[in-house]
Amino acid sequence: MKRPLIAVPIGDPAGVGPEIAVKAIASKEVFDVADCIVIGDKTIVENAVKITETNLTVNIVTTPKEGDYRKGILNLIDLGNIDMARFEFGKINGMCGKAAYEYIAKSIELANEGEVDAVATTPINKESLRAGDIHFIGHTEIFGALTGTEDPLTMFETNGMRVFFLTRHVSLREMLDMITKERIKDYVKRCLEALAKLGVTDGTMAIAGLNPHSGEHGLFGWEEVNEITPAIEELQAEGYDVTGPIGADSVFHQAAQGRYNSVLSLYHDQGHIATKTLDFEKTIAITNGMPILRTSVDHGTAFDIAGKNIVSAVSMIEAILLAAKYAPNFTK
Repeated sequence: MKRPLIAVPIGDPAGVGPEIAVKAIASKEVFDVADCIVIGDKTIVENAVKITETNLTVNIVTTPKEGDYRKGILNLIDLGNIDMARFEFGKINGMCGKAAYEYIAKSIELANEGEVDAVATTPINKESLRAGDIHFIGHTEIFGALTGTEDPLTMFETNGMRVFFLTRHVSLREMLDMITKERIKDYVKRCLEALAKLGVTDGTMAIAGLNPHSGEHGLFGWEEVNEITPAIEELQAEGYDVTGPIGADSVFHQAAQGRYNSVLSLYHDQGHIATKTLDFEKTIAITNGMPILRTSVDHGTAFDIAGKNIVSAVSMIEAILLAAKYAPNFTK
């Protein structure tokens, strides 16, 4: 059986991305389920191998099919875009921001062309991107633009619990204005399509309540009465397997126990707190709604510990494992 081939861009070279990438590739968990091709800079990657004491042999290739995927070998497409005279760990650097973008873009190119089965990304830094004259605020926007996807969906998965987000990077005040029947219906339909693409077709999606106890029929707010419940009732009438609103103090626990195949969180922290409290290191982001599969760690560049061999690679390992798990559904 063909093993999934996962592209791993190293992220911001000044952060922990290179370290978690090489640690993950050296791990038995990853070696047992996937082949990996790293996209980065040769000097940075070789330095990461030394820092992490992983004893990997760096094999430079120009295409994934040239790779040697035996144990102990790290296959690297070297973009050669770091000047070590200008490099420093843990610092915002336009050169590193531009390089990080180029690693991602190359990974997306490989996925778009069917040369890899999925992309598992490492952290990037928004300020370094800006300093490098890259006009995207993050991975999702880059993937959306380079795959022609207008509005990619973010889903978190941890220990089998899946969480989508109706709203994310907006204030709580703005979020309230975005809780509309039309938006909920649109997102639920798209989320269910994304789940089907991942191969998840059984089970019910739960819609989280917004207010305490889902508003108690207007005692603690009217969003459930006016927008959320009507959206759910119309979706059910159209044949969609959804339920709710279910109080946010219980719905995530119920999903973690297997009662629901997914939860639609209504705002950023509602879902983030639930997933990261359940298992911080194994909370993995999956970008859905695109023609290619992308998974990612859900932590930052950790500039304060970069280059010190302190960072845990658990999240990176889990991101690659999830990419390998779902990749067969995206193989061209």
